[in-house]
Amino acid sequence: MDQIKAIIFDLDNTILNRTRTFEGFTQSLLKTYFSHLETTDNISQRIIELDQDGYKDKPLLFNELLQELPWSVYPPHAELMEFYGKEYVRSAVLMEEAREVVQQLRSKYQTGLITNGKTDIQYGKIDQLGIRDDFDLIIVSEEAGVKKPDPRIFRLALDHFGLSPEQCIYIGDHPTNDVEGAANVGMNTIWMKVNQPWQDSITARPLHSITHLRELLPLL
Repeated sequence: MDQIKAIIFDLDNTILNRTRTFEGFTQSLLKTYFSHLETTDNISQRIIELDQDGYKDKPLLFNELLQELPWSVYPPHAELMEFYGKEYVRSAVLMEEAREVVQQLRSKYQTGLITNGKTDIQYGKIDQLGIRDDFDLIIVSEEAGVKKPDPRIFRLALDHFGLSPEQCIYIGDHPTNDVEGAANVGMNTIWMKVNQPWQDSITARPLHSITHLRELLPLL
């Protein structure tokens, strides 16, 4: 690892526990809009299912929820989008030991974060977690005008650090957006196995596969 100069992370389900964060938002939604029901367990599971681990377009998601769920009064779509922006950010939860691991790695390497998503939502979560200053570089796709797996978003990080791809390791949970995307520009990769399955069509091979961030410390 002597040649490695920068460790770059994905955000959702890598640094941030996106599963628990969305579950927290879902509970807030149910408490606010479905207190008229005796039980909301089935509704909760349906909301999480429709969300598709965060990859469902949010305006579409809330259109579907308005059509499917047993609302007592149908709120405006815009109201739900505003509610999501506030409550989802407020529900942000770190992956276990995420900050400790990043801070230890930062004593040896430059650190970066590349995440797909809306600028206000992603920075909102980052600030809610208090981790903005733990990274030397943060790139959010909406702000950058390009998103993973497009190689240009990874090259933005390389240009910022002034490094070659071989001097960087990218760590993320999505096999295509993170592992394949970073590998296609020549970066080393580590796959964080969370919810996204590996596809046989992916030819990129990560240096390691991990299930917990603490596993990085003996590797790096």
